[in-house]
Amino acid sequence: MDFRDRVRAEKAELDEKLAKLKAFFDTPIFAGLDEAEQQRMRAQDEAMCDYSNALKARIDAFPA
Repeated sequence: MDFRDRVRAEKAELDEKLAKLKAFFDTPIFAGLDEAEQQRMRAQDEAMCDYSNALKARIDAFPA
């Protein structure tokens, strides 16, 4: 496995975690959290999206 494969795998794992986090936002458990914790989780979501976009940019720049 070369570094490109590792970057692709890292993005796939991150995107899976991100999808689970986004799904959690629609649960009664999330709704029951205090506002400060909800905001921290939304900040986490934003950071993970930025990270995923950075990995996508790297992957898109790989030579064909």
